[in-house]
Amino acid sequence: MKHAEAREQALGALYAADSLQVEAIDITKISKRAGALAEGTWSNREAIDELISDTSTRWRIERMPIVDRNILRLSVYELENTDLSIGIVISEAVKLAKKFSTSKSGAFINGVLSAVATRDDESQTGEDTER
Repeated sequence: MKHAEAREQALGALYAADSLQVEAIDITKISKRAGALAEGTWSNREAIDELISDTSTRWRIERMPIVDRNILRLSVYELENTDLSIGIVISEAVKLAKKFSTSKSGAFINGVLSAVATRDDESQTGEDTER
């Protein structure tokens, strides 16, 4: 299974869990790779949501459309926990937004993820100079 397909399946599971407001995510009907992405994202959502909230200046996380919120969550999880480049993660997130959300969501997702990535780069640079 391609990573893009796994990402779509993971997004579907995240969307369902968020819509139903459940604690545990159902990964029984998705691939192993998608399940790992979905479970990792869902179990770390509080920390991820805090990071998104710190970088999203116009929308509070609870006011974001469910699909946008979960695209952001999934993408932040990928930025923090995979070897994928920032550019690939953002590009794939924008593709998901264009496919599953509104016409304006791609730009919004791009902006928030760019801010998250910049913040991560700055914190890593700061850590390196303090050593």
